Amino acid sequence: MKKLLFILVAVLLFTPPEALAQKAKNVTISGKVVDGNNNPVAGAAIFIDKKKTDAVTDQNGRYSVKVKKGAGQILVLSLFSGAIEQAIDGRTEINFVLSDNAPPAQEDPKALNIKDSAVPVYQDIYDMIRGRVPGVEVSGKSIKIRGTNSLNVSTEPLFVVDGVITSEIDGIAPENVSKIEVLKGPDASVYGTRGSNGVIIITRKTGKD
Repeated sequence: MKKLLFILVAVLLFTPPEALAQKAKNVTISGKVVDGNNNPVAGAAIFIDKKKTDAVTDQNGRYSVKVKKGAGQILVLSLFSGAIEQAIDGRTEINFVLSDNAPPAQEDPKALNIKDSAVPVYQDIYDMIRGRVPGVEVSGKSIKIRGTNSLNVSTEPLFVVDGVITSEIDGIAPENVSKIEVLKGPDASVYGTRGSNGVIIITRKTGKD
């Protein structure tokens, strides 16, 4: 017992204060996001102090995100249910109800119109698709549209940029995107077998980068 106590004291004495402070800087915030009908909201992006994190809500609307101690605001953003922000105020469990923040019903749910807002610029086009387009799974630079059934080995969708079919979207700047549309099933059949994994249509503001 004395030996264990000695080891603990030694660790504390020889651990730099800044290292101990670093461990105390991060806290975990978790919670649930639901809509006005108390249904879980999946795929909603989590922002801390206007900066996008890697956290998104799961199929049950649950999220968990690590933040620096002293962070001020947490924001939840969903394409279909809108966005809402709360003050953290030292809380580690924060729930959201996206009830009065839904976009107008007449908007096309398949299309995403990117407008100027307080939401910061995304790191790249893949980060933007992951954070703003529902029904799409993004892992690194690999994209899969949920609900597509393909006989192809690849699960990558067909990309159409400004009306031109392409296999490369890396060079598209997120701030230059005006609309992203996702097609699958019968809607994608116009592209034949090439659209069997779904189609992602990107329209840029200037038509070029």
